[in-house]
Amino acid sequence: MPVICEAGGMSEEQQHVRDERSVTLTRDSVGRYTVRNGRGGSITTSSGTDELSPVELLLAGVAGCTAVDVDTVTSRRAEPESFEIEVSADKVKDENGNHLNDIEITFRVRFPEGESGDAARKILPSLVRRSHEEFCTVSRTIMLSADVSATIE
Repeated sequence: MPVICEAGGMSEEQQHVRDERSVTLTRDSVGRYTVRNGRGGSITTSSGTDELSPVELLLAGVAGCTAVDVDTVTSRRAEPESFEIEVSADKVKDENGNHLNDIEITFRVRFPEGESGDAARKILPSLVRRSHEEFCTVSRTIMLSADVSATIE
């Protein structure tokens, strides 16, 4: 449930609604973890195995977020014949520590021939742009460099 964050002297327009998202990670074994959300969804992550690594989960988050933005609207016009998004990045270690550079998102989307497919193809470039510039919370957060803090309880 959203919580209204109020600060003294702020107008209603300056107040914001907090819409917190969270997951909980538990250790399954050395280097293997399960991440769960409050709705019951879960995914296992590890490093050095066939499972998705934490970095790959970050890239998957970008792909999933932008997929929802684009697919939700285009599929109202036409069901795609194929829909695939590839997200890649260079993992580097430099004076800033470990991080990703040059994150690239590639859309491979095909719609059927005809009027409905044409309508979906027509809006696709605009939706991809708007997802990148405005809608996709995951990639927007990366681009805006959100503060990350850690605490020990």
